[in-house]
Amino acid sequence: MKPTAALILTGLLTATALPARAADNSWVFTPSFASQYMFRGARLGGPCLQPALEYNHGSLVTGLWGSFPLRNHVADGSEPEVDFYGSYTVEVARDLTVVPGFNLYTYPGATKADGYYPVTFEPSLALNYTIGAVRLTPKLYYDFMLKGPTAELSAAFAIPLPRAGTELDFTATLGSFKLTDSAPDSSPAVKNWGDYWLVGVNAPFRLPNGSTLTVGWAYTAGSRNYLKQGPAVRVANPAAVGRGVLTISYAWSF
Repeated sequence: MKPTAALILTGLLTATALPARAADNSWVFTPSFASQYMFRGARLGGPCLQPALEYNHGSLVTGLWGSFPLRNHVADGSEPEVDFYGSYTVEVARDLTVVPGFNLYTYPGATKADGYYPVTFEPSLALNYTIGAVRLTPKLYYDFMLKGPTAELSAAFAIPLPRAGTELDFTATLGSFKLTDSAPDSSPAVKNWGDYWLVGVNAPFRLPNGSTLTVGWAYTAGSRNYLKQGPAVRVANPAAVGRGVLTISYAWSF
């Protein structure tokens, strides 16, 4: 199950296309399809719909993200999932911004009696630093329910393809997490820790009506991902695997 394995959604490149950034004071609706639901190097499900609704107001971004499985449900999963997120970008220098943010994860069908956290809260702090054509983003999260940090380092750059009317947006991420209370009301507490990485590419196509169709592919994998309760021997998390993920999304601004 997801909470026990500490596999809580963040919305940032879970191998799922992100909503396209729109103009200030606008909404962006982004229905998306993902061939696998992967998060921080762990498989959470098979094919799924993952729509998002985002509002942009100057430096402020808020949104709603969901994941709804189509088939191949993961055993003991807490689907569906509906999450709220937000961030605020502060410009420090020409090529440097600071971005505080948060993710509020909710699981409508989850109960603590069944071993699920119905709600978790994870604030974050990121830096965006641009060197030439490459944007580097170190980011730190802390989950107050699962009681532990996640650290990530991402790099992104784009290669224009004007003849094809698109570009190739490349992303790579390395991450590590260490959670000390990944299962509710457990005594002793269940710890979960591990590492993960992701490489991916998206190709956005601007449509005549101003919307954007994006096709993406990513490969992500988890490593050294373990669960441990009290003095018991650590156990490898079976959800930590490597998978390739195809994503298709349609972003409409209004």
